[in-house]
Amino acid sequence: MKIAAFQFDVTGDIKNNLNTIKEAVVRAAKNGVDLIVFCECALTGYIRRDVDDPQKIDKDILFESMDAIRQLSVRYNISIITGSIAFDVNRYNRAYVFTPDGKVDWYDKRALYGWDEENFTHGNKDGFFEINGMRIGVRICFEVRFPEYFRELYIKHTDIDIVMFYDVSDTDDADRYELMMGHLRTRAVENVTPVLSVNSIRPYQTAPTCFIDASGRVLQKCKKDVQDMLIIDYDKKEPDFGEIGRKRYSDSLLGIDSDT
Repeated sequence: MKIAAFQFDVTGDIKNNLNTIKEAVVRAAKNGVDLIVFCECALTGYIRRDVDDPQKIDKDILFESMDAIRQLSVRYNISIITGSIAFDVNRYNRAYVFTPDGKVDWYDKRALYGWDEENFTHGNKDGFFEINGMRIGVRICFEVRFPEYFRELYIKHTDIDIVMFYDVSDTDDADRYELMMGHLRTRAVENVTPVLSVNSIRPYQTAPTCFIDASGRVLQKCKKDVQDMLIIDYDKKEPDFGEIGRKRYSDSLLGIDSDT
């Protein structure tokens, strides 16, 4: 399965963001990509960074843009995961999942703090999806700091976990960037599951867009603060010696039957 992660300069202009998403989808499709992932709030922009008041978002433009992404998924036979502010019964920080059969599913961020907590309702879905026979877990930004959210995905036997960030700073912060990388590598190692992350890039990127294997090795990484697309050919692999050990012990701690 070919998976792409596209990092770009997210703005508060939905039409502008949509155009960038469209261009990335077309490019990915030409490269045979099956699934492309964008960052947290990639369609609408993020609260307080790009959007002063979410109530002022033009919902007609938002809904039209959502339908445009759904049509892109169908037309190019590619699954798309993108972040957006979502207006439902309540307002959510949502990851939408579009598949080529025209269906739309989603995961709403559950770990809310600061601007998120002030503006969004906690989600209640598990963030587990099946795409092209792959078991995929989705988590959003702040959730990477809490192993419990990823243990849920471990129990679901996900093949790959995706983390969608909007983690940026007004100043270059190399320490925070490395801290976020450390969280990602740890989540991969402790759950014996590869992790793909994607972030916005403006003004300074403080979490990476990268692919990490089940032993915490960073196999691919986009250049920091630059629009870029990462493409991986992902095949499920047999675990190595260390991965088998971690999985067996995790299974014993969780009281589940090990398949290794």
